Amino acid sequence: MSTATDVFDVTLQQTESGWRVAILDGTGNVRSERACRDHSEARTFASTVRQHAYWLSPERFREYFGIEEA
Repeated sequence: MSTATDVFDVTLQQTESGWRVAILDGTGNVRSERACRDHSEARTFASTVRQHAYWLSPERFREYFGIEEA
């Protein structure tokens, strides 16, 4: 069985305006982004994304996070 972890990754980045969490596809392209007010919120959201990537199929993961099929 394939999981979304085979297809998606998540990164955290501190920017001048705060923290950003990005969901990347298997080729490293940003497929979804979320601004976060601080490091704690960014880490929590990134953890949630990773858990969902582990639990869900790639199709369901894309649906849940509103990611269009490439």
